[in-house]
Amino acid sequence: MEAVRRLRITRIGTNGETAVDDDVAVEEPLEIRIGGDTLAVTMRTPGRDRELALGLLWAEGIIASLSDVASVVHCGRTGDEARENVLDVTPAPGSKIHFPEEHAARRGTITSSACGVCGRKSIDDLVARCAPVPRVRALRTTLFSAVESLRATQPLFARTGGCHGAALLTLEGDPVVTFEDVGRHNAVDKVVGSALLAGRLPLSSHMLVVSGRTSFEIVQKAVAAGIPVVCGVSAASSLAIDTATRAGLILAGFVRGQEMVVYAGGDRVD
Repeated sequence: MEAVRRLRITRIGTNGETAVDDDVAVEEPLEIRIGGDTLAVTMRTPGRDRELALGLLWAEGIIASLSDVASVVHCGRTGDEARENVLDVTPAPGSKIHFPEEHAARRGTITSSACGVCGRKSIDDLVARCAPVPRVRALRTTLFSAVESLRATQPLFARTGGCHGAALLTLEGDPVVTFEDVGRHNAVDKVVGSALLAGRLPLSSHMLVVSGRTSFEIVQKAVAAGIPVVCGVSAASSLAIDTATRAGLILAGFVRGQEMVVYAGGDRVD
């Protein structure tokens, strides 16, 4: 499926109205199944669905390693357009993949592209489940340049203005991967899923850069992946800050030009 669709739109301005063709970001549902049972449906931009599903399963603690998974494939009749919107994760023989209790009662619940992973409401639960994130130091110049470089790696945003971006870089500022999606949490899931497939987890020597605000689900996914530094173009939420503080992350927001707000770990930014 295409990530961008060209549509006829009307531009209205001081010079009147003009009908033109324009690119818009595609938003489609993705049903994620485990062994044929629906876990969740999320609204996403098509592309890298495998990484998205694996990143989500990792963040939720549903899989402990890639060896828990036998296959991740789109399912349905060949040629059926809906086939591209259903992804089935087949557990490996003897794996411990299971539906968490909070999911079992609400299989098939739709989560919108503005919503993150639901169910993990307790910071204590998250910190207890995940390995400690290393308390690293970071150079402010590296954080500035990392955020500045994000825009150059967002081709869908350049075409549509309608996608979030999430980039993984080393702590020295070297780019690793960037993914885009209409949901910021989906973009982060794609980053983590790609790292899982590449055998890079935990990402203890990396930083995560996101294009919008940094809310709880972003920091949650960073903690689960072992990422010690998270930077955002916009603000951080109170729960994101509390989570970053408890887990030992450096969390920075409003990183623009030569200014930023450091919400957690400020004593480790040089």
